Amino acid sequence: MKNIRNFCIIAHIDHGKSTLADRLLEYTNTISKRDMQDQALDNMDLERERGITIKSHAIQMRYVHPANGEEYIFNLIDTPGHVDFSYEVSRSIAACEGALLLVDATQGIQAQTISNLYLAVDHNLEIIPIVNKVDMDSAMVEEVQDQIIDLIGCEREDIISASGRTGIGVPEILAAVVDRVPAPKGDPEAPLQTMIFDSMFNSYRGVIAYVRVMNGTLKKGDKIKFYNTGKEVVAEEVGVLKLGQLEAASIGTGDVGYVITGIKVSKEIKVGDTITHVARPCAEPVKGFEEVKPMVFAGVYPLDNDDFEDLRDALEKLQLNDASLVWEPETSAALGFGFRCGFLGMLHLEIVQERLYREFDQDIITTVPNVPYVATDMKDKTFTVHQPTELPEPNHLKSVEEPFIYAQVITKPEYIGNIITLCLVILCILF
Repeated sequence: MKNIRNFCIIAHIDHGKSTLADRLLEYTNTISKRDMQDQALDNMDLERERGITIKSHAIQMRYVHPANGEEYIFNLIDTPGHVDFSYEVSRSIAACEGALLLVDATQGIQAQTISNLYLAVDHNLEIIPIVNKVDMDSAMVEEVQDQIIDLIGCEREDIISASGRTGIGVPEILAAVVDRVPAPKGDPEAPLQTMIFDSMFNSYRGVIAYVRVMNGTLKKGDKIKFYNTGKEVVAEEVGVLKLGQLEAASIGTGDVGYVITGIKVSKEIKVGDTITHVARPCAEPVKGFEEVKPMVFAGVYPLDNDDFEDLRDALEKLQLNDASLVWEPETSAALGFGFRCGFLGMLHLEIVQERLYREFDQDIITTVPNVPYVATDMKDKTFTVHQPTELPEPNHLKSVEEPFIYAQVITKPEYIGNIITLCLVILCILF
């Protein structure tokens, strides 16, 4: 355990996370030159086409520290940067002890930099600040370093200058992971306590759960159960995550890996659940996951009503791989049977639509996105309203509440005047 390091990369969108991850994989010889390509960990066509990371991706590397000659196991999780996929980031952070905080030297600290940093700090992760793209002509290295110092209160010498494109700073980053990120804590002799931080559906093997072992050891053939659902199964295969899945006899405390149980029903495995042994269960589940908070809702209907069950199956399988997707059945007088889906934002909605078409061959109709309202009738009964037809008659309606957010604006001093003007304009429109 003392030679294991679990860490993730967090940053604002387009600050070079995936490119830096490529250099880390190259330097540690995790991927051969023949198999190496840009955005090596982004395995969806959508990610490559748009140049963004949609899913978190875990991979194991081996690194020999030049100072002491010891070999270390690195479990790296590359995370998305867009706010619509922040739930992916929170799940990745819950499986790590450290985080590489990446800041673009040409753009400085931006919104998602701060948001993801707060997530990492809340989970007590060790932060390694990195200024990326220092080789660019427009790089403002010292200015960005000052921003990082103001944000997290570190020393200037703690900040690593790097370039994901050229490989500058990669040896220093790997050495810093060993020196600064703490080894996993846990008891190999304690009852098995394993957290599911991601999952996917395979047509031949069933549901594959990606896990982080907190305590104990999980071996092939062990009889295990899921803490929240109570489902008891046998671990048919366990292993670690290289570029693909590499089978192993067991995975122990501190390891990040996968487990295949042969379960074919998607709803029997939940992301965030805890796996433990049937004979010697753990006392409590793993804590640390955030609840999903959908921001945008839309109706999703099949083009043909006969495809309703196929769409349900597709949504169940997609939810395994995208736990931030929330849905429930609904009916429409015009469109028939469908589902009311909750998304984290408009980009999330767009990506889900595209994945349903590409991965599950589902042609769908999506209604205009909206947000839910809470209505109260004269009898003080409250209920959630998704469309105008669900509102009670005006003479039976006591009140209607709409959602609002509490926002904190973090900005440079020179933009304060314009932002205050914008806020005043919004207030005038609302009131």
